[in-house]
Amino acid sequence: MTHKRRELIQYAIFAAFIIAVPLVFRGRQSYYVSMLALSGIYAIVALGLNLLMGFAGQISLGHAAFFSIGAYTTAILSTRLGWQPIAGLLPAVAVSGFAAFVIGLPTLKLKEHYLAMATLGVGLIAYSLIKADPGGITGGVTGIVNIPPLVIGGFTFDSDRSQFYLIWAVAFLIFALSFNIIDSRIGRALMAIHKSEVSASVLGVNVFSCKLQIFVLSGMYAGLGGFLYAHCSPMYYLNPDDVCHFSLSIKLLTMVVIGGMGSMWGTLLGAVGLSILPEVLRMLGSLFPGVNTTDIEMAIYGLVLAVIMIASPRQRLKKWLRLDKPRRVEPPKDVEV
Repeated sequence: MTHKRRELIQYAIFAAFIIAVPLVFRGRQSYYVSMLALSGIYAIVALGLNLLMGFAGQISLGHAAFFSIGAYTTAILSTRLGWQPIAGLLPAVAVSGFAAFVIGLPTLKLKEHYLAMATLGVGLIAYSLIKADPGGITGGVTGIVNIPPLVIGGFTFDSDRSQFYLIWAVAFLIFALSFNIIDSRIGRALMAIHKSEVSASVLGVNVFSCKLQIFVLSGMYAGLGGFLYAHCSPMYYLNPDDVCHFSLSIKLLTMVVIGGMGSMWGTLLGAVGLSILPEVLRMLGSLFPGVNTTDIEMAIYGLVLAVIMIASPRQRLKKWLRLDKPRRVEPPKDVEV
């Protein structure tokens, strides 16, 4: 089977999943459709983060900032200025991308844990500013209410099923775009940077420019996710604790790590799996009253990250699993030893 044919089959399976899910969950089970729609939003953001981490090797602990910038930009335009929701798409993505550009200029000169700490600081600053509401436009701790649903071509996306199809259709397009990026020249440059920035530079790759481009693109993915979240969330309501808290950045990071950095399919599965996790914990919490499921959720994220980081790089994990036992190489028979 050729690579192109295998890719088309995978896309067909993906599309079939999108079509089938709302047909399976009906009536009272529509809540699960809404939950899986939310996982599609997280998948869009996680795909961008995977491009940054899994392929370029740059760690970000502040992607919730770009997510919230996209969400608040479109929410402010539609509630404060009376814009049509769809008109906020380009501003939400553009402002998030511009914020990523401004932040990436100084921070991408840093490496490894220094970069992680810098992006963590950016996320905390964004959370503090949105919560403090210095200009009186973000709503502070109360957030923004009565955000209108999306209307495209006269059709209003205000039901669980319609929002699910919209979100996952966008996720499908972003997924295909990400695959094309990886198969392109910039994708190969990113993988070279991940292996060794020095070697990539020697081969003629503009390392800083490539890192900045993928950082901006990743921020735009997050802004797109924020736009969809603002207009497709069940309550049509934004709160800084939901869209900009540090825990969301950790959740997005865990989706990428648990799915396998550098794996687009793994990122999708990680996004869906961790979106379902709170519901699973809620069901367990009903069996054990008094248990704080939120703390358990964060503990699981921390445990997953700790295990993955301890077992990194892959060679060490293989060694622990005894998958890389050294093999004795026999010399050719016609060569004297």
